[in-house]
Amino acid sequence: MTSSIDLCTFHSLQPARQHLLDVYTDVRADLLHLPNYAVTAFAERLDRHFKEPGWVAVLAYEQDEPIGYAYANTVDSEDRWWKRVTPDPPTEYTDRHVVALKEIGVRIPWRGTGIARRIHDTLLADRNEPYVTLMVNPLAGDGKVHRLYESWGYEDLGRSQPSPASPVLTAMIRSVR
Repeated sequence: MTSSIDLCTFHSLQPARQHLLDVYTDVRADLLHLPNYAVTAFAERLDRHFKEPGWVAVLAYEQDEPIGYAYANTVDSEDRWWKRVTPDPPTEYTDRHVVALKEIGVRIPWRGTGIARRIHDTLLADRNEPYVTLMVNPLAGDGKVHRLYESWGYEDLGRSQPSPASPVLTAMIRSVR
């Protein structure tokens, strides 16, 4: 399935927004009934994140059909990203700009094909920040998603609950390169 996959990078939200929403709706279909995962909640986060520094998205397409995505932006020491992580992250990470991978998802038929990693690596390819951080639900896929990120070189950094409706997440970090 991965032979004719095109990866497209977006620095503007408008041309990618509907495709991001479409893929998100499929990827999170079994969770959409939960307030934190509702499409409207995701759309609000997406619109807010786009306004933050360094926003970029990568969408994967097969024959013009969007099949996966990731987006990220830059965070600094004053960003709420760090203020919600416990215990306090080491200043090695927080005293500089880092990339915060806010979302990544691949539609079911393309999972396990390496598309998520290709999207991830494309998203980071042109970044200048030394580190990339993400938050993962440690229960997602019975821990499979967390283990996948570990296999990509991410290490646990702490815990975070971004909103009262959000599950408690594991904050992870790794070098961009």
